This record gives sequence, structure tokens and C-alpha cells, in this order.
Amino acid sequence: MTDNHLGEFLRARRAALRPQDVGMAGHGVRRVTGLRREEVAVLAGMNVDYYSRLEQGRERHPSAQVLDALGRALQLDPDAYAHLHQLAGTAPSHQFTHTTDRVTPALRQLMDGYPGAPAFVVNRTLDILATNALADALYSPFDQADNLARMTFLDPVGRQFYTRWSRTAQATVGHLRQAAGLDPDNPRLRELVRALTEHSMDFTRLWTTHAVRGKTQDAKHFLHPEVGALTLVYQAFDVRDAPGQQLVIYQAEPGSSSAQALRLLGSIHATSNQPSV
Repeated sequence: MTDNHLGEFLRARRAALRPQDVGMAGHGVRRVTGLRREEVAVLAGMNVDYYSRLEQGRERHPSAQVLDALGRALQLDPDAYAHLHQLAGTAPSHQFTHTTDRVTPALRQLMDGYPGAPAFVVNRTLDILATNALADALYSPFDQADNLARMTFLDPVGRQFYTRWSRTAQATVGHLRQAAGLDPDNPRLRELVRALTEHSMDFTRLWTTHAVRGKTQDAKHFLHPEVGALTLVYQAFDVRDAPGQQLVIYQAEPGSSSAQALRLLGSIHATSNQPSV
């Protein structure tokens, strides 16, 4: 990780667009992947020299208006648009509040109040901070359920457990990129990215795309060795008194085979955890 986070992001997003994506004609042999700097400058209505200084890290304090223009030119989605502003330091300061990894007793009690739904708390770097019993059962195939990114890329179980692994991998990296925009100097994030980069070529490839994605809601597809296929929908909720923490709750469609499998999974682990007489 370098300290030119804004420039790296702009270069990666520029490389992800083709001239035809933005209504431009692509003539001749192109020496660069994606759009040229000149083309981005034209689309954003700014001087190409100024845009070049942004990418090179020689200009680090663009105005919110400049960032808005770049967001439109690069066709950024809402998550990536917010990330752009965060990298440049124009996001509201309260969004940069450092979080704590302590999960309050009240939140733990709330999670335990959902015995039929896996529930857990993660921080910005996707460390699992707390789980309820069904979440423990769901992630039991892993050697250690400690960090969603490590589990996805470095645990051999991950590629079988996540039946749509490529999609899960992309989303996981997108979450970490968002974390890098919110808190780029976080030592835990640096440590995690270093480990993942050293041991996973797939992570390294995805990390260089600078794609950003926040965790809100989505469907996840699992293959659990004890109960088979599971399709669960999750909702993620920000923990207001601990900025950076999110409560994630999985649910199955009522009456579905996944709902039956989830009940069976809970029953299996409840029985196995009963003290012997």
C-alpha cells in the first residue's frame, strides 16, 4: 500500500472504462488500458495537467466540485463515489471516527435473541467480533472463523463453502477497499492486506482493481458439509454507538429447503454442545 491512495484509485477506475463506455470513439492502437488521461479530463471538464497531477499525487486537495465531476466522468456507483470523496478528505469528518472492537453486552443479547438466524458482528476489516450460536454452526467448517477475508482467500474450505466463490471474493475485496478509504492508516488493515497479498494471487488481482463495495444486503450461497446447500439473504446494520461495526443477520426464505437445512444445522449443533450426563 502506498500513500497515493487517490491517484491509485483514479488510475484503476480510468483503466476500467473503454471509450465506447463513455460515448467516445476509440481510434487506432491504444498504448494504455481503458481511457487516456486526456479523455478523462475532457469528460470532467478540467485541464489535463491538473488531472495528471491528481493521479501522480502532486495535487492532493481537489475541491468537492472537482471530485463530483470526476465521479460523473468515471461513472462511479454510489459506494465508489463516496470512496472517492473519502480518499480526498472531503467526506464529513464523523465518517472517519475510529471504531472499537468491543461488542457491548446489549448487542450480544440482541444477537442471541435470534436463535433461528445466524448473526454476527464485524468491523471494517471484516474481523468477526462476536457471533450467536447459529453463526458458529454456519461457519463451523472453517478451521477458525476469525476474519471473512482470510476465510475466503486463505482457508482451503472457502472455495467449497462459498459456492459462488468469485462473487464472494469480489465483494470481500470491495469491502476492504471501502475500509481503506475510511481509515487508510489502520494498522490492522495494512497487516491484513499484506498477508492476503503475500499468499493469494486472486486477492492481489482483485485488490488492484480498486473496486469499492459497502455491505448492505445480498443473497449468499453456501455448501455446508452437515446440511448441504443453503441460500441465505443477509442484512447489515451499522452499530450506532460503535462506528465501523456492523451487525449482519442471515435469513432463509420461509418454508424453503434452506430454512429446513438451517433448522437442522441449529439442532445438530445444539445437541452436540449439550453437556454429557
